[in-house]
Amino acid sequence: MAESKTQSEAATAATPHAEGTLSGAGEATSPAAAEPTQQQQAQPSGHGLLQPDDAAARDDSRPPSTKSRTPPKSIDIDKSKPQDFDGELATTDELPPAVILRKIDNYVVLDRHGKSHTFQSLYNWPNVARRVLVVFVRHFFCGNCQEYLRSLSESIKPEALLRLPISTFIVVVGCGDPALIDMYVEATECPFPVYTDPTRSLFDELGMVKTLALGAKPAYMKRGMLRTMADGIGQGLRSIPRGLALKSGDQRQVGGEFLFEPLDVVTPIGTPEDGRLRPAAIGTVGPEGGVDGADAGPIEEKRVTWCHRMKTTRDHAEIPELMEILGLDGYGQPIKDEKRWSKALQERKGTGLTMASEMSKIDEAEAKAS
Repeated sequence: MAESKTQSEAATAATPHAEGTLSGAGEATSPAAAEPTQQQQAQPSGHGLLQPDDAAARDDSRPPSTKSRTPPKSIDIDKSKPQDFDGELATTDELPPAVILRKIDNYVVLDRHGKSHTFQSLYNWPNVARRVLVVFVRHFFCGNCQEYLRSLSESIKPEALLRLPISTFIVVVGCGDPALIDMYVEATECPFPVYTDPTRSLFDELGMVKTLALGAKPAYMKRGMLRTMADGIGQGLRSIPRGLALKSGDQRQVGGEFLFEPLDVVTPIGTPEDGRLRPAAIGTVGPEGGVDGADAGPIEEKRVTWCHRMKTTRDHAEIPELMEILGLDGYGQPIKDEKRWSKALQERKGTGLTMASEMSKIDEAEAKAS
């Protein structure tokens, strides 16, 4: 019965994806059917106490009770059931191994037109920046993640990233219907490309979890909770005429941030110039459309050097930490709440070692040479 209840809740929260747009790896599988309930043993009937002979006869007709001798069966825990409102989840920020990255390379994400792209093409393709930060967000009506992208966009500009000694860029991946991407970009004023993984296969493989726990208020949250909730509800209501009100994504799914970097600073692969990024890197689709072709040409091997997985619904890495791991100067736009801002400056949520320090040395060497 517990499994059936979990499936009912999951079916209510699950986000349907656009039909006919997903293919190949990354397709979601149906949850297992609930096991039949065990039949209860019949209780003895009749009035009064049993006589010894009667009791023996009854014992012969059924197996002896092992209730007090055998421990109960171990319970299979359904890991898909979120620990709603139960504090921070016990996630880890362990870097995903190469075997996982190779597995998800060909998983499919959709752009705002509903066209398919391989996940690898977002961070490791000709004319894509050599360093790419992939930000996984919650459902498209989530006011918390929308606030995060607004704060990120205020402090981190595409031009600044591409001017770094090693070209860098940011890509956003949600889990709702691709038809909501344009609304999401308009609401967040995000200058970076936004894609979606409606099956949430990437979220699962990269170890991101489900929860409704709110957690402490971060520095990137500048609007109040009531305002963000009202904005999300309004966006949902306005999506009713298009049939998208229930297609924003799984509301329990939380995201995280993953930085993909090359194995070495020096490479024969050219760094793309500003304004010459491939179409998928700037959120548009070329005339060929569809899944990226196999004739990509030479690409360099990359790995995740830093990552952070959210423990609550508003647990993205703070902007000062992002600027630090990306190799940008400064800490972002400060807020009036000194306590929250001070915590954002000091706390580091993610783990890993990035190329930021090496890029700093390159800058120093160029400054001395000039």
